Amino acid sequence: MCRHLAYLGPPVSLRALLFDPPHSLVRQSWAPADMRGGGTVNADGFGVGWYPDGGVPVRYRGAQPIWSDPALPGLAAATVTSAALAAVRSATVGMPVHAGAAAPFGTGPWLFSHNGVVRGWPGSVAGLAADLPVTDLLTLDAPTDAALLWALVHDRLRAGADPAEAVADTVRAVTVAAPGSRLNLLLTDGRTAVATAAGHALSVRADGDAVLLASEPHDDHPAWRPVPDGHLVVATPAGLRTAPLDRG
Repeated sequence: MCRHLAYLGPPVSLRALLFDPPHSLVRQSWAPADMRGGGTVNADGFGVGWYPDGGVPVRYRGAQPIWSDPALPGLAAATVTSAALAAVRSATVGMPVHAGAAAPFGTGPWLFSHNGVVRGWPGSVAGLAADLPVTDLLTLDAPTDAALLWALVHDRLRAGADPAEAVADTVRAVTVAAPGSRLNLLLTDGRTAVATAAGHALSVRADGDAVLLASEPHDDHPAWRPVPDGHLVVATPAGLRTAPLDRG
């Protein structure tokens, strides 16, 4: 069911986010603590996106398990950033396994990830997909539920919705079209992060001038707090706001 995280705060190395914690994202790829909904490991690809200068993010993705990428440890040690989004993937049966299918997805300043599954794929959401511009469908990174969710969120952002509204409205629409879906979404522009707990676990750690959102806490720091299911979080280094997803 995948694992993901987002960080906003003072500059840190990617190594400090991905490798160093005792229950790091790399460890979660082979020893996750909470894989509700199926799966045992997250070995079907990985990705990390970061903001080198506060502008357009850089993405590095692979189809292999994150622990087997020979370049990532050195890249992570040498890369320092104040904002990042990373994910490891457990592919739904029948969906492709290649680098383009791994989060983060994105365009412009945006990075996006999905932890979960859209039930009844693809028929259940064909109607929602039909409302998108054809060019959006033709340029999906992969024919997967996560890539389509990103297209739905991006379409709302492009139409002028704020990030929280775009994410919440997408979750509500997909929940109606595909009941029983697990829709933990994660979106950032490098300044604000929006995340949902919708069928899967999500925790947040606000500590001083930094904030972390993650599928699973990566250490035993007392600042970690679980996000209640059915809620959305809007986070910046300055603070958090949590609200029910069904509001509005």
